[in-house]
Amino acid sequence: MTLESIGEIVSAIERQISDANAEIKKHNALVKNLAVERNKLSQEIWKCLLNENEPLLSTFTAARSNLDKAIQRLSEQITGKEAQLSGATAELRALEKTVTSVQPTVDEINGLLNSFGFSGFKLKTAGEHDHLYEIVRDDGGNANETLSEGEKSFVSFLYFYQLLRGSLSETDINDDRVVIFDDPVSSLDSDVLFVVSALMKRVIKQAMEKKGQIKQVFVLTHNIYFHKEVSFNPDRRTGNALKDETFWIIRKPAGVTEAISYRTNPIKTSYELLWQEVRDPNKLTIQNVLRRVIENYFKILGGFDPNSITAEFTGKDQQVCSSLLSWVNDGSHSAHDELYISQDDSMIERYLDVFKRIFDVMGHDAHYRMMMRIEDNEEAKQIAAAQPFAVAGG
Repeated sequence: MTLESIGEIVSAIERQISDANAEIKKHNALVKNLAVERNKLSQEIWKCLLNENEPLLSTFTAARSNLDKAIQRLSEQITGKEAQLSGATAELRALEKTVTSVQPTVDEINGLLNSFGFSGFKLKTAGEHDHLYEIVRDDGGNANETLSEGEKSFVSFLYFYQLLRGSLSETDINDDRVVIFDDPVSSLDSDVLFVVSALMKRVIKQAMEKKGQIKQVFVLTHNIYFHKEVSFNPDRRTGNALKDETFWIIRKPAGVTEAISYRTNPIKTSYELLWQEVRDPNKLTIQNVLRRVIENYFKILGGFDPNSITAEFTGKDQQVCSSLLSWVNDGSHSAHDELYISQDDSMIERYLDVFKRIFDVMGHDAHYRMMMRIEDNEEAKQIAAAQPFAVAGG
């Protein structure tokens, strides 16, 4: 029996055991120094990241440096602007002191009085008390004891008008404001009423054009004539309120206040009301309405004889015009019995067409378009619609 040597096998096993023991020792050392090894691993990872992203980090560092420099320059500029603002604020306070003084107000009010030809009184500073003013007559005498109720109201209004452009204090001179005029024409004569109306229209115009600090204006009044003067606006051709205005009537039935809104100006003259009936004719009243319009416009205001208007027409148009004038006067001065006379819609439309052509031949077609609320682009439609009647009449 021959025995084989197992030395090589034992040597291989010993090597594996030795290697395993070395790994165990290495692992035990790692566990024993875990904090140190973790820090070492973290450093190696960051080192790897830095090496891989070095171009990106260089770009970021350069950009950050530029931003820091820009921030520093802006900070220096802000500091300089703040110093300029502080100086400008101090200068503004000094200027506001001059604006809120009495003398500019006195000069402005006297200028307004002169521009409107008002010579009943004027203002001047009260001697040594330059922060006060007094009211004097043309001869220099003090007018405090002789002012009428209307003149007192007028002075108050003029001071309020100047206050709208300034302030009682130095801090709120540039603040936005809402203005309320509450019946400012009480006890005023017609001349002063005209001045007040003109000044108020300036304020309203500034508010509508968004100029200055006035953002909204309320006008409250019981005076119909004053309302007509203040509310007149040539741009309101169609009769409807403009985009920046509204009309209201305030009533108090049974002790409860109610405000009623209107799309158009509810306060109208009698002449405007006549044209309103022409725009919306009623066959029971249209005869008298047409007669009164012709008499008011051509005879009373224009100096024309209504009967001479027929001379401007020829042929059958003259007959139609003469018939219109006769029909109008007959209808306004007599009561028709519907059993014998029937006025249908076609008859009314025919005479309304001739009524329009009276203004055309007399050269007052612009007045007709204005009172009928006809825009230029609607005129062609009106002519086209009236053409069949023109053919029938001619």
